[in-house]
Amino acid sequence: MPVQRLAIAGDLHGQWDGSDVELLAQLAPDALLVVGDLHNGQQRIAASLGKLSLPLACILGNHDTGRDASGRTLQRQLDHLGDRHCGWGRCQLNPPGLAVVGGRPCSPGGGYHLSDPVRAIWGPVSREESTERILSAALAAPLEAPLVFLSHAGPSGLGSLATDLCGRDWKSPARDWGDQDLSEAIAQVRRHRPLPLVVFGHMHHRLWLGQGERRSFQIDRGGTAYLNAASVPRHGTDEQGRRLRHFSWVELSDGALLHASHRWYGLDGRLLYQQRLYQRAPHPEPALQAAVRC
Repeated sequence: MPVQRLAIAGDLHGQWDGSDVELLAQLAPDALLVVGDLHNGQQRIAASLGKLSLPLACILGNHDTGRDASGRTLQRQLDHLGDRHCGWGRCQLNPPGLAVVGGRPCSPGGGYHLSDPVRAIWGPVSREESTERILSAALAAPLEAPLVFLSHAGPSGLGSLATDLCGRDWKSPARDWGDQDLSEAIAQVRRHRPLPLVVFGHMHHRLWLGQGERRSFQIDRGGTAYLNAASVPRHGTDEQGRRLRHFSWVELSDGALLHASHRWYGLDGRLLYQQRLYQRAPHPEPALQAAVRC
């Protein structure tokens, strides 16, 4: 199987425009994954994503409800995205031959919580039912297609420090702020098939009140890699005045992770900065860079 090159857009928070679309055309990844928090319920970005010709899987975040308890604001964005929204379901991306299974839509993290807008659209889904929906979507995926989980908030179990991938940093004491249903689904699906990658956002890389940066990548003992893509803000300017756009970048081959990094590109498509998270060594034992095994 050829290498599958995935671009990942973390929490957007309004920072998505024509320059991102043009940049993706230059980079030509095999697919784009979007982890949500598009723009506080506004429809502009959902409409833009819905028009992309690139294979796309997206899950909406807690900010995408727009504080509209009726669910109408959320539904309008779901309408723009159509079958590209994978929450509680699966996007089969062909090409590149990838099964992307979505976690709970619009998750705020912190264990298990359904907001009023989510209840308005999907009903009063219990934690057990949520786990079963994620698991069923994963087990229905073709075995020959590499499986990726895409969620707004990451799973519980990745640490309880503020600097951990899903650690609460805005309130003391720090604690694990991951999703329990996602964690349960991951544990169950791995009894049946490999799960090389789980992608999420929600917990921004830059910690609250200048506490530094959180870790954004981890591989567990079962070989599943966890990538937090929430580099916020993802639009910026460097000291030379060059405008930057952030994408996380992942490469897979034969269902195994080859490479993971955070990348900052210029508008001309040049890779200006890279934080390498993982690079598989040429020999069987993987070499981890800037990563921690748990």
